Amino acid sequence: MTQSVLYTSLCDDLNIEYPIFLAGMGVKGRATPPELVAAVSEAGGMGILGCSWLDSDEVRRRIRAVRNLTDKPFGVDLLLPASMADAIPSRVEMRARIERDYPKHAAFVRSLTEKFGLKPRVATGGVMSPEFIRAQVDVCLEERIAVFAAGLGDPSWVVPLAHQAGMKVMGLVGNVRGAERQVKAGVDYVIAQGYEAGGHTGKIANFPLIPMVVDAVAPLPVVAAGAIADGRTLVAGLALGAVGVWVGTAFLLAEESNLYPGHQEEIIRGNTEDFVVTRAYTGKTARDFNNAVIQAWETSGLSPLPMPLQVVLMDDFIAAADAVGRSELINNPVGQIGGMLKRRRPAREIMMSMVHEAEGVLDRLESVRKPR
Repeated sequence: MTQSVLYTSLCDDLNIEYPIFLAGMGVKGRATPPELVAAVSEAGGMGILGCSWLDSDEVRRRIRAVRNLTDKPFGVDLLLPASMADAIPSRVEMRARIERDYPKHAAFVRSLTEKFGLKPRVATGGVMSPEFIRAQVDVCLEERIAVFAAGLGDPSWVVPLAHQAGMKVMGLVGNVRGAERQVKAGVDYVIAQGYEAGGHTGKIANFPLIPMVVDAVAPLPVVAAGAIADGRTLVAGLALGAVGVWVGTAFLLAEESNLYPGHQEEIIRGNTEDFVVTRAYTGKTARDFNNAVIQAWETSGLSPLPMPLQVVLMDDFIAAADAVGRSELINNPVGQIGGMLKRRRPAREIMMSMVHEAEGVLDRLESVRKPR
């Protein structure tokens, strides 16, 4: 097989054909199911399971489900928030804390449930406590996945354990300061994610961020993230100094994705301006499709609580909406590049169209460079 002109050092390190990652999106596990992860890896990229908020048993089940579908390398993305040290390890205790310390917030969410005609529900599952996170990480170590990605926080305690298990570690950042912290943590790759991205995001756009991070962490390799969905944007990421790209929003429209059909329709019909930054659902800034719930928070006069309190506060509301199929009330994390995505396709077709377009872009640039 002829090696692609897109082949970088990343491909050698991870034994993949193309330097393209499926971003480990953690929308309660819906965005990156095993079928999608396996499809991306089978197509020559690196699939990443987004497992934030999933308990350790479910993380293990999904890892093994991917292995049943492919023998190619893949990874897992988890959140490792530094502020989790003081988190209360049960939903019951967190709900009690919210009712005691933030009664107006609790009352507001109850009013949202009534406003949208939902029946109150109680969300189940663990919360992001130190014990919960450690159990997730332990599963990744025991299963010896190829890549561990920290989508948020400090992976310094994970790095030596992962390296001992033969795993690579990636840390996602939105500024140079965060990138320098990831270097100190000992990661193998830094993911530089621009403001344009979906989900939890920072304040700096890709064009200034990626080259600044590349310069700050050299010779550590950098992966570009945010607003990368086709061959042109893939080449742009590489041109800015990255050795690979981290692609999320484009794969939300993959046929193998388990995203709510209503959320896929929001992306297809949405314009770039429809994907806004909010703290309404998680307590941290995230880019989501603008909906009535986000608008209600903006006019409520209340500031969302910090993570993980806001997550617990909103999870009961999300459970109530999910129970009756009201996906339009559930957060739909999408990047600004969603404005150019207009159809569902198989993951392999998404991958290969990016690759072929990128190769064509490089050919065109080469022809422009040659003297007439």
